Amino acid sequence: MAMTLRRIVFAAWSVLVLSACAEGRQVRMLSGENWWGLCSNFGRQMPFDEKTDFKCDLRSSSYGHQSMSLLVSDKGRVIWCASPVEVKIVNGEIAVVSDAGAIELDEAAGGTLADAFRHAAQKWFPSSGELPMVEYFAAPQLNTWIELGYNQNEEGVLAYARSMLDHGVPPGIFMIDDTWQTDYGVWEFDGRRFRDPKGMVAKLHAMGYKVLLWTCPFVSMDSPTYRLLEFGHSSLSARGILCGGLMKDGNGRRAAAVNWWNGRSALVDMSDPNGRKWYSDELDRLVSDYGIDAFKFDTIGLDGYRGLHAHDMSLSPCELNMLYLDLALKYRGSEVRHAFGLGGKPVVARLRDKQHTWGDLKRLVPDMIAAGMVGAPFVCSDMIGGGSMNSWSLGLSFDQELFIRSAQVQALSPMMQISASPWRVLDERHQKIFSDVIALRQKFAPRIVELAKRAAKDGEPILRPLEYIFPSLGYANIQDEFMLGEDILVAPVLEKGAKTREVILPPGEWTADDGKAHRGPARITLKTPLGRLPHFTRK
Repeated sequence: MAMTLRRIVFAAWSVLVLSACAEGRQVRMLSGENWWGLCSNFGRQMPFDEKTDFKCDLRSSSYGHQSMSLLVSDKGRVIWCASPVEVKIVNGEIAVVSDAGAIELDEAAGGTLADAFRHAAQKWFPSSGELPMVEYFAAPQLNTWIELGYNQNEEGVLAYARSMLDHGVPPGIFMIDDTWQTDYGVWEFDGRRFRDPKGMVAKLHAMGYKVLLWTCPFVSMDSPTYRLLEFGHSSLSARGILCGGLMKDGNGRRAAAVNWWNGRSALVDMSDPNGRKWYSDELDRLVSDYGIDAFKFDTIGLDGYRGLHAHDMSLSPCELNMLYLDLALKYRGSEVRHAFGLGGKPVVARLRDKQHTWGDLKRLVPDMIAAGMVGAPFVCSDMIGGGSMNSWSLGLSFDQELFIRSAQVQALSPMMQISASPWRVLDERHQKIFSDVIALRQKFAPRIVELAKRAAKDGEPILRPLEYIFPSLGYANIQDEFMLGEDILVAPVLEKGAKTREVILPPGEWTADDGKAHRGPARITLKTPLGRLPHFTRK
């Protein structure tokens, strides 16, 4: 039987004799050394260098993103710990503290960033060899969150799916987001808004989509599921579930009320066999009854477990969260938003919700680069135009130019996710440009699929910083360009109203998107009308 995710990540602990006190280690940076890692939320702050003043604590927070106790440098050095750590970087000194697990400095990797990452991946988080569903990479994803909001409904879902096909968007992954369900923890389609959910899923399958449902580990405290798990009596008791399975308050006497973005709810205790079995059985039932293909796993951050009482109090908040995310491996092709230590696993990692702002647009490239550097090559950069509902529901000014530039960033990224319908939010001119972006994505889709299959075997990032491919040439701090694999350079436009942009072109013979040949190394300035995504293919 396959090991659980928690056991895989913490397997190294079994061969260590751990002390009760924290372990600390300090590493002095070499002259000119740059480091990447820890969490994809810190992309804008990378690379960490001798001028960096930075601290984070992965023991208490996942910062809403993918994280791992890994730092890799462009001098070929690696810092690693199997458990979450606290890190402080100041004056060229990296201080690492671990509550459990040895902190290792490995200087035998080689002399480059790529050497360091490959060495770390092979040694500590080797790839499973499995790929999330190929549809993630072969076509744009659709997500109903921004389009339908808190009114997910059968008619709207099917109309949204058909409209995309009608406008030439090929079918791929289709995610039905929050409020499809009767209540949090009551994982039944809401009968008031979904009259024939099984038939709806069958129609989506017939259109060519793989169907995912949003899910979370919360239980509304006035729901029948809460009464079942807390008190052992409910109309659901015919399923044979005994009471128990919710996180308790500090006294361990009753279910805790946990604050999260949709209010206050109970939280399923995945260390309780009853809670874990109930949740897994519910997802299995959705698969068998409705034909659901996988799930979008949303979750609370590690700080949300603070002060709670679990069935197994020997587990850390990180381990409790990872027990929940074990389910993402059970339903291959699932998406998770934030977790610790998923390196080498066939899980789709989505960046944290972004606002509909130019500032958040500029975060996409460095955060995707950072995701690759913490072992999450199958990264989705969030929804086109931003996935934060506040940006859309509070009447903030919508910017068609920003929407197009956001789509262009994703076009040659590992994944592309549409939520707000372009055919609703854009005028005719911008719709035409958007259709051209989709055509560009599909032109490169076979190459992206090829890179994803390779990443499933070797764990290397699909989207890479220039330093990864062209070491020691002064490219470490470039945050507005990236490499798709080894031979495609992408330089998206990230400034509002930009008519030109400067591109740093590495050594080699390059063909630009307009067909012109260029020889690097060079620094060139290109005209960037709204319909253009500057990109270059190396001969």
